[in-house]
Amino acid sequence: MIVGAGQINQRESDPSNGRSPPALIAAAARLALLDSGARAGPRLLRSVRQISVANVISWPAPDPGAIVAAELGISGAETVASAVGGTSPLHLLAHACDRIADGEIEVALIVGCEMVGSLGRALRDGIDLGWPSQSEQTKPDRYLGLNRDPTHSVEQAAGLIAPAHYYSLFESAVRAGSGRDRQSHQVWLGELWARFSRVAAANQHAWIRTAPGAEEIATVSASNRPIAEPYTKLLSANIQLDQASTIIVSSQTAAAAAGVAAADMTYVRAAAAANDHWFAIERERLDRSPAVAACGREVMAHADLAIDEIDHLDLYSCFPSAVQIAAAELGIDLAEDERPPTVTGGLTFAGGPGNNYGGHALASMHQVLREGGGSGLLTGVGWYMTKHAAAILSAEPPSRPFEAFAPQAQVDPLPKLEPLDDFQGTAAIEACTVVYGRDRRPESATVTARIGETGRAAACCVDPAAIERLLDGEPLGREVEIIGAEFSV
Repeated sequence: MIVGAGQINQRESDPSNGRSPPALIAAAARLALLDSGARAGPRLLRSVRQISVANVISWPAPDPGAIVAAELGISGAETVASAVGGTSPLHLLAHACDRIADGEIEVALIVGCEMVGSLGRALRDGIDLGWPSQSEQTKPDRYLGLNRDPTHSVEQAAGLIAPAHYYSLFESAVRAGSGRDRQSHQVWLGELWARFSRVAAANQHAWIRTAPGAEEIATVSASNRPIAEPYTKLLSANIQLDQASTIIVSSQTAAAAAGVAAADMTYVRAAAAANDHWFAIERERLDRSPAVAACGREVMAHADLAIDEIDHLDLYSCFPSAVQIAAAELGIDLAEDERPPTVTGGLTFAGGPGNNYGGHALASMHQVLREGGGSGLLTGVGWYMTKHAAAILSAEPPSRPFEAFAPQAQVDPLPKLEPLDDFQGTAAIEACTVVYGRDRRPESATVTARIGETGRAAACCVDPAAIERLLDGEPLGREVEIIGAEFSV
């Protein structure tokens, strides 16, 4: 169960500005300990035997848990580090719960942080932040997850590199499935993301609490530049911030011994993780995720809950396509369902702290369930709709013990497409995006096209006139000339 949660933002104007990542994590941990109860917190701290840290992009210490332990005065605790990916907090949660269920430990801290805001300013101004470091030979006691190249060579050649490039490409496939034209889909995206902004406005831990409306979110303006068609800045994850979170995971015995009130506990009922086919170009459809569906089936079956019976949702929200794909796989009608798709406000408004958004989602879900009861489903995404995770929490004791599932065998046998690096000929556009520079001008366009029954080509164009022609009207289904990694209109 989760018995305490803490979240903290460090803004440039804060008097406390200048803390290091481990110091910011320690501050969040102290808030979590206080959250568990004035008397319970110190007792839980003495019982911590595992510190699990989601990968920190801005502070790549090999064993960050050891430095955090020193900040908190913890000795004798194992340290766990994670691979890159937004699924990391849910992976760490499942691992800690498994160890607690097996009687190996009783109390664990799951922590995470990102300080891209401070790091960016320091690099700009030539300042040495002096954050704690370690020898490259330092190792954590355990390392969870897999790090491998997330992009296929055919994708790279076609200009697919950054997350915004991939997720905007997926968005065009989602739009194709919806039957909307570009204009009506842009309106839909603004309305969907406005639901996130309203939740963030009520979340004291959110980075942006001004609740911009649907039109402001979806429309290009002086303060809302285009990123990648159809995404504006306000439709994209925000990583330029300093945030940290901690949750305390405990056995019921240890929680009771520490004096945690029963009403302050939330139960971790089930977790699951699986990957879609690793490279996006190999997936049969760019608007679907069999791995999300498999993870959802496992956790809901174990918790004896149908999707309509779950009270609260937090769908990983780096970009709108991730939310829409997950909702479709889980059986959620975003147009009709009155439940907000988030308990935080999402990665645009609450904040997208690298690999640790899920840590903030867990902390917020714990608070929501503790205050209002019921159950909650969370999802996590890593890389380009590649890694997936899900977990169900509840305010009420479960009827079955916690279990973690790995339904990879449900995904691996599914058909794969062959990435084609030497296709030459005319093909119809399956999905497309246009990437913009900071000057708001198109820099490149990327398209994919199905070739026969089993192949897919991806190609790039940097000719401004051709990109303008591509954006004049409906690009999907339009025929283009592809020669290897380049296309012309």
